[in-house]
Amino acid sequence: MVCIEVPAMVGLAGGQVTLSDRRTRRSWSVEVADFSIGVYPVTRTQYAAATDPVPTAGDRGRSPAVDVSWWDVVRYCNILSERRGLQPAYQIDVDAEYASWDVTADGYRLPTEAEWEYACRAGTSGPRYGPIDDIAWYRGNSAGRCHAVGGKRPNPWGLFDMLGNVWNWCWDIYDAEVYGSYRVLRGGGWADEHWSCRASVRRRSHPTFAIDDVGFRIAGSAPAG
Repeated sequence: MVCIEVPAMVGLAGGQVTLSDRRTRRSWSVEVADFSIGVYPVTRTQYAAATDPVPTAGDRGRSPAVDVSWWDVVRYCNILSERRGLQPAYQIDVDAEYASWDVTADGYRLPTEAEWEYACRAGTSGPRYGPIDDIAWYRGNSAGRCHAVGGKRPNPWGLFDMLGNVWNWCWDIYDAEVYGSYRVLRGGGWADEHWSCRASVRRRSHPTFAIDDVGFRIAGSAPAG
């Protein structure tokens, strides 16, 4: 059995965050409980070790796992949980397009949208936690490709690539009344203009969607020990 590396995580004390949506011109405040979140996006090596019986040489390295759908990601979270002896967070039926989250489970999961923005901001209030060229890979400096995780400056809470490099899948449905099962993406990616790489920017996509600038990071419901 291939040894599974658990992505590095950091525990965060909860607090309040205000989310906003440019499309609807709406804003709302959310109380965030204590949680833990990945220091980096999950890498190709980490993802392949959990999902491929025999990971190939091309899966090695610290490049973010991309071309992964939302369904791929929630399955990865459950596999990682099971292999580490934790209770899986999700009940999944892809054929029925159904997934539920057991909030009492101690397994790995996706961050909620509020957790993601709270972690991204790290106590800051501006559109970004630093100058964009210092903290993010985006269209202006990426040379048209994804880069290894951790290559730019972290935010004040030690989290890398919260903005730029790859978009992050979140647990939440974007707007069920308008977009059905579309899920939230956050953070901006290597192919995006600077204005997409801001803490408040929300994007949406179908949970089967997979492309080379969308990845993810894991979370947990309590601070990592």
